[in-house]
Amino acid sequence: MKKWLVTLAVMSSFSASTVAAETVEFRAAGSLKTAMTEVVAQYQEQYDVAVASQFAPSGLLRKRIEQGEHVDLYASANMKHPTTLNKADKAGPVVRFAGNKLCAIAQQNVSLTSEQLLDKMLSKDIRVGTSTPKADPAGDYAWKLFAKAEQLQTGAEQTLQQKALQLTGGEHSAKAPEGRNPYGWVMENNQADIFLTYCTNAVLAQKEVPALQIISVPEALSVGAQYGLTLVNGANPDAAGLAHFILSSDGQEILAKYGFDTPLK
Repeated sequence: MKKWLVTLAVMSSFSASTVAAETVEFRAAGSLKTAMTEVVAQYQEQYDVAVASQFAPSGLLRKRIEQGEHVDLYASANMKHPTTLNKADKAGPVVRFAGNKLCAIAQQNVSLTSEQLLDKMLSKDIRVGTSTPKADPAGDYAWKLFAKAEQLQTGAEQTLQQKALQLTGGEHSAKAPEGRNPYGWVMENNQADIFLTYCTNAVLAQKEVPALQIISVPEALSVGAQYGLTLVNGANPDAAGLAHFILSSDGQEILAKYGFDTPLK
């Protein structure tokens, strides 16, 4: 806990030297949308601070920040993107505030268990969907799963990389209708037989499309996702308040309710 208290102190002092703006500009990974919408709503209700939130693939958000978009607080689905901003002197210290892991969503007509997942994904007649690597950490995590598959079956990594359909998270990916879960929408439109995404996304997709199956990834293939939070240079001081709230027991409880691992709870 001392580690986090020190980091929070640094984050607070970092923001204190900046000039306040009227609204906190918050950017967060798309997989955080449902949970963070509730976090932000509760924060605004308690502290009467205006927050403008946008959710998108973490890599694309990092690119926007690097290109000069005004952002105060950035929540990424990995540690790499905010750490890159920190090393480039564009953002402050990075705090790990949540965790996730990959699950598989499968169409109703696909006979599948956790133990069969790798063999089924390698089948020629099965379409495997992923998010877009580099643009969306979910895609990067899928590629890590493919690398683990190589340890179990020679040639699996290359086969899976070649057959993977990068259906979400890229600059040119088709966008789901407003208010729809992109993974539920992709599967409802039969664009893939199996789709690798965060377990939290899988639950939301199944709520929209109840016929979908959620399959746990076996331990030998399991890939964990670590989420990082950072204040961007020139941040509104009120952004530190939102960061503290996300890391507080109240914020962590909301994230846990949506299935995230909460290291600070």
